[in-house]
Amino acid sequence: MTSPSNRSRRAFRWCVAALLGCVATGALAVTLAQKAREEGCTDKPVRLSGSDMYKCTAGSGNMSYFNVPDGTAESAPAARPSPAARPATSPSPASFPKIDAGTQKSRDDLRRKVLQDELANEEKLLAEAKAAWGDGSPPPLPEEKANAQKYADRIARLRQAVQLHERNVDALKRELGAR
Repeated sequence: MTSPSNRSRRAFRWCVAALLGCVATGALAVTLAQKAREEGCTDKPVRLSGSDMYKCTAGSGNMSYFNVPDGTAESAPAARPSPAARPATSPSPASFPKIDAGTQKSRDDLRRKVLQDELANEEKLLAEAKAAWGDGSPPPLPEEKANAQKYADRIARLRQAVQLHERNVDALKRELGAR
């Protein structure tokens, strides 16, 4: 088993080589199987969608993440800057427009009012949907008396409407409580 510091050094070397696009004489040309063995994987590596990163469970039980470049099994890493090589975000320039506290407070108050209006509207729609649903047993309409499936479909739509409005009310209450 490799120690965390050895893994860190190995990962650092791999990232530097990928960043610089260096291809040592076969030293960086590895297959997925070789890299999995090197990382001590106990299961088959799984590719993370949208990247050339793989993950597997290491012998220690921890998840191990590593990259094997696209292309053939023996290809060298693509020269692509790593996230660590990107410059850190810089503070906004002095000329960047700033919002004074009074303006921000008025915007926050307006936002709260809009959310409260939306909440009142959703609560009204929820009450209407619950009344129409009638605890799951509304009286059948004349055209539904002969067709039980139509009645069941209408009850399902009414239940979905109640659930939708309940979720909306909950979300709006959470949003109002978060501010």
